Order: sequence, then structure tokens, then C-alpha cells
Amino acid sequence: MNGPQTLAQKLIARAAGRNAVAPGEIVTCRVDLAMFHDSSGPRRLKPMLEALGASVWDRSRIVLVMDHYVPERDDESRRIVRIAREWARDQALPHVYDSQGICHVVVPQHGHIRPGMFCVGGDSHSPTGGAFGAYMFGIGSTEMLGVVVTGEIWLRVPRTIRMQWDGRLARGVVAKDMMLHMIGRFGMNGGEYQAVEFCGSAVQALSMAERMTLSNMSAELGAQAGLIAPDDVTQQWLAATGAPPVDITDLHTDAGAIDAPGCETHRFDAGALEPYVAAPHSPANAQGVGRYAGTHVDVAYIGACTGAKLDDLRAAAQVLRGHRVAAGVRLMVAPASLKDQEAARDEGVLQALLDAGAELFPTACGACAGYGETMGDDITVISSTARNFKGRMGSPTAQVYLASPYTVAASALRGVITDPREIMP
Repeated sequence: MNGPQTLAQKLIARAAGRNAVAPGEIVTCRVDLAMFHDSSGPRRLKPMLEALGASVWDRSRIVLVMDHYVPERDDESRRIVRIAREWARDQALPHVYDSQGICHVVVPQHGHIRPGMFCVGGDSHSPTGGAFGAYMFGIGSTEMLGVVVTGEIWLRVPRTIRMQWDGRLARGVVAKDMMLHMIGRFGMNGGEYQAVEFCGSAVQALSMAERMTLSNMSAELGAQAGLIAPDDVTQQWLAATGAPPVDITDLHTDAGAIDAPGCETHRFDAGALEPYVAAPHSPANAQGVGRYAGTHVDVAYIGACTGAKLDDLRAAAQVLRGHRVAAGVRLMVAPASLKDQEAARDEGVLQALLDAGAELFPTACGACAGYGETMGDDITVISSTARNFKGRMGSPTAQVYLASPYTVAASALRGVITDPREIMP
């Protein structure tokens, strides 16, 4: 079985020690990296490991990030974070990032995820790693226990759905709009268990931060993984993190695999895409911004792994620079990582947001995960986060709309949901 392969098949075959794999096959794969955080990791894994009398297979392949319950606000969060810190110390873990930002941003920023790797994460948005040409997906605590002890996991080889975006995005339209459009079209189970591969000239033109948004939100499509073939953009980004160079020559979908039974392609015109907004209480309630334009907003939230990286902060600042948010609107900004926050500070981006009336919050999951300063009763929120499920960001009566940082910033400026193209300088 050495015929043409999709990128997903190639990555899985590598991990399985095979030349090739076919959709539907069940294979056992060697894990190159296991990532988990304070919520999904030690507090669940530690007692199970102790009950088994088992030890960790390879500490160098584990990355632990404290991002969900920091900064600690109560006794329960202090307990959870204390367990994580003590376990990391007891295990002498070499890769621990405490209060440095959100795991899906911090881990690649430190060069841990590279093309060709096979990775698992203790979080549903772990497919973010696919932006780097790695096969990465989220698993639960019991599956993670197996990985931590054996260094292996089995999976069924998925079919591939190629999302091909031709042309180039218009000004003020970004990866978040692409994702909301796809989720609105296919629904949250549109890629159920499949590997989604994002491709085409519009995807190739995206920065790594924007590619990470696509791969991250493949989870909202229901996909197991969200892949982008690595290229020069990937290599340059990795070099900047200090990651070693990787041969990416064969890390792409073979031409002959595109029309094979285990692969399907959907094509989109990037130039025709408008800004998108998802209404409460699902990312699948997505339509063009005009459908919701004029809706009053109380809070504009720029945060999370999909909406507060440096590129996102720059986008918001481009809209807000020299202006003030509308009276009565609260603009909350929680940068995705300390690295992005400091870069935004150095560029004057952070100051532009603060001058516009933004409140700065810790570089953590925060309100996106329902922690910290959450949303109150009966308010309307426009947010750059990935999910707007009822009660996720706080009160179940809060009405949360999802949008790009451009649209969130424009809406904060006017006090109503606004097409950012109407006011961009």
C-alpha cells in the first residue's frame, strides 16, 4: 500500500512506523508530544498514576501549562494549581509554563510543535498544532493516562476534508471570518472525526497566527485534526522560536490523493467573503455581519487562543487607534500570551487599546473558560473567542456573539455590532 496519501495519512503513517495507511484502519501511534494544563492534567492524572503504581514514559515529551485557573482567585483554584505545580516539581518536568499564557499559543511559541510530529493535548482545541503540519488532537484524561504511561495511542485513520480557499481575503476579513463561514455552512459536526485540511492561495497567504486560528477552530467543525501543509512561512516562524529545522519536502497531500475515495474537497472564494458573526448560543449560528448589524453590545471581549494573539491585537488597534469606545461599552482585552502582550506593548499596540478605553486582563484562558472576570446577567457581548455556548463565559442569560477582532473592535467603537470595513482607516 504505497499509493498517494493525504497529509493526514502521511503524518499518521510516520507515527505508526508504516509507509502508508488507509482511511478506516486502526493503528497504534508513537506520541512525540503530550500537552496538558492545570485543569486537564495533574489533578486528574496524579491519582490515576498512583493507583496504578505507574510512572511517566518520557518527561522530555510532556509539556504542562498553567493557564485555566491562574491567577488563582479562590481556594479551589489555588488547590488545582498547587497540585499541578507540586506534581511538575516531583516529576522534574523540564517543560512547564506557569502563567505565561494560553497553552495553544505558548507551546508553539516555545518551539515544541514542529512539522511531521504526532501530538496529543488535554484540551479540545489541541488541533491548533495542525497549523504547523503536525497531527495534533484533543483527548480525555483516561486516554492521556495511557499516553503518559506508554507513549502510544491508537486511532482510526480518518478521511480528509480539504477546505480550499482560492484568491485572497479582502481588507478587514481574517481567518476567524473564514472559520465562522465554514462552521455556519457545515455545522458543528460537519467534519465529524475527519481530518480537515485547509489549503489554497488564501491559506498560504496567512500568517502563522492566522493559520493557528483556522486549525484551532477545526474543533468547532467537529474534526479530529485541522491541518495546514508546512511551507516557508512555517519554517521562518519556527526559526524565530529557536526550533531546529525540519525537512518538509513530503509533508503535503499528494495530487493523486485529492480525488481518492478517502478525500473530498470544498472550494471557497476568499475574495467574496465578508466579515462573519455567530449569534447565541452556537458558533454554527454564523452569518454575514449585516445580518446582526445594529445589535446593541454591552461588552466587547478580545481574548482567547483564537482572538488575542499579536495579529489580533494589531487588528483591534488598527480600528481603535485615536478613538474611544462608545459610552457604556466595556472593552476587555486579555492577550493570549505574555510574549504577545510584550510585543504589543513594544509596538505601541497595547497603548492604543488602553487609550481607547480597554481594560487589560491576565494572559490566561479567563472568561473564555468561564473563569476570572466573567459575563454578568442579561448583557450582550461580542467576543473574539471560539465558543458562545450558553453560560460558557459566565451567566446563562448573557447573549454572546462571536466575531473577528476587527469586528469586535468596530462594535466597541460604535456600541452596536458593526462591519469593520465601514470604519477602518
